[in-house]
Amino acid sequence: MENKTWYKEMSVYQIWCRSFCDGNGDGIGDLWGVLSKLDYIKSLGVDGIWFSPIYPSPNADYGYDISDYKNIHPDFGNLEVFKQVLDGAHERGMRVFMDLVINHTSDEHPWFIESKKGKDNPYHDYYFWRKGKGKKRPPNNWDSLFEGGAWEYDEGLDEWYLHIFSKKQPDLNMDNPKVREEVKSIMRFWLDMGVDGFREDVITYISKVDGLPSAKVKLPAATGMQYYADGPRVHEYLAEFKRDVLDFYDCFTVGEGSLMSTNTALGYVQEGENQVLNMMISFSHMQADCLVTDFIQRPFSLTKLKKSLSEWQNGLYPNAWNCLYLENHDHPRIISRYGSEKYRVESGKMLAASYLFLRGTPFVYQGQEIGMLNNYLPNLEDYRDIMMKNNYRIARKLGLPKKKVFEMAQKGTRDNARTPVQWSNEKNAGFTEGTPWFGVNPNYPEINAESQLEDENSLLNFYRKALEFRKENEVCIYGDYKEHLKNSKDLYVYERNLGERKLLVICSFTEKTVRFDAPEGIDLDEGKQVFGNYESCFVIGNGFTTRPYEMRVYLF
Repeated sequence: MENKTWYKEMSVYQIWCRSFCDGNGDGIGDLWGVLSKLDYIKSLGVDGIWFSPIYPSPNADYGYDISDYKNIHPDFGNLEVFKQVLDGAHERGMRVFMDLVINHTSDEHPWFIESKKGKDNPYHDYYFWRKGKGKKRPPNNWDSLFEGGAWEYDEGLDEWYLHIFSKKQPDLNMDNPKVREEVKSIMRFWLDMGVDGFREDVITYISKVDGLPSAKVKLPAATGMQYYADGPRVHEYLAEFKRDVLDFYDCFTVGEGSLMSTNTALGYVQEGENQVLNMMISFSHMQADCLVTDFIQRPFSLTKLKKSLSEWQNGLYPNAWNCLYLENHDHPRIISRYGSEKYRVESGKMLAASYLFLRGTPFVYQGQEIGMLNNYLPNLEDYRDIMMKNNYRIARKLGLPKKKVFEMAQKGTRDNARTPVQWSNEKNAGFTEGTPWFGVNPNYPEINAESQLEDENSLLNFYRKALEFRKENEVCIYGDYKEHLKNSKDLYVYERNLGERKLLVICSFTEKTVRFDAPEGIDLDEGKQVFGNYESCFVIGNGFTTRPYEMRVYLF
């Protein structure tokens, strides 16, 4: 019997605040801007908002380097306006989730500043300080995912500190019980305020192997990962957070962990006494056009995408729950990747249908609902993404041509998801009355929310209708999953079944025409076509020939 619960029936809207909406005219998105758009967010049919980090931060990694866990960055407002947003969301029936970043802090966090004062300082063991092999040889050979080696030398202490990400993001030592108590205090602070849960950033990295050994095999930008990904005590620590804090609140947690298999994910999210998270963010379906990272591109493969989606649909069924997404702050825009900028609206609707009707909780990223595209800037200096710049440096060091590497950077940078949201065709896309902190995509006169609000056939209104349909039809939520035409390189076809109800979703991932024949046992004439991205949807011989990026959804 399915364990029904509110987080399985919700859909979530993700806000990367700096680029969402500027409410005070300084060019930076803020919580006053969010407050002004709560009715818009609610109108999408979502049930929750996830905020990427909005805490005080020096912005080495735009908020993921936190200097104060119990406050709001002045760029975004203060705790008073956050409480207004929280209360406003709750009044509209929406929950609010915060980003919890506890693998590392900023190097400007008071804990780290104290830790540098001496080896006998009580905060010294909040971090991984180690003796090296002199000033030039760090304690081990691990890489930083953001910049060179994973260790930074401190002259005053004659020690090195570990940073899996930027050198301004020192890793917390979760083996120290005092650090875990700090994490619990952070959780309670926000939950007591009324926040409804957390998206937990790189949460599978918080436990490192004892002794921090050097890796025998070196990998570009990832040497040492096997010693901290899904680390030895991560389940123990997450269980402690759940037992001591989360179990006392009606809240929700979704974890992030790269290179995650379904079997590994089940260890975190399988329902039962050992469950430590409600859901896990998977990455493999975002690698249908790249290798490991969005920076290393290859031709899009629908069969690779389908294999991943089906693995997670089947692998977590029936005792664990999926997190569904195609866009977030860490990935380029999906129409520019898996769809077609030429057929933006058609492929945008098709991509939405390809994941919104799967089994799991759907997340929609700001601007995704209006079909925002990548913004290809002319110079490397125009970009801000620290991860992309590290990948660029590594690729050039490996001897790849400058022009080719820059093209990879343009397509693969996280900045593509971080351009200001396009609200209208007014100046700066209606994002700000000031000077935008980052360039607005010049296509905003054609692609903006205002122009789509009243257009019944717009991508925005498709998202609204699809999310409403999902909410009203339990087959979309709790039904089982079956894939058809697994070997097709052009079509993704799946069905959902619950009791007497069946949903059939047909998605063409190509511009060319393809003949689709209904699977054995399904008569299209007996179903009702509830969604499509073209008019005049004839059925001939229990099938049809697809038009560019055509999508149809039938309910039986």
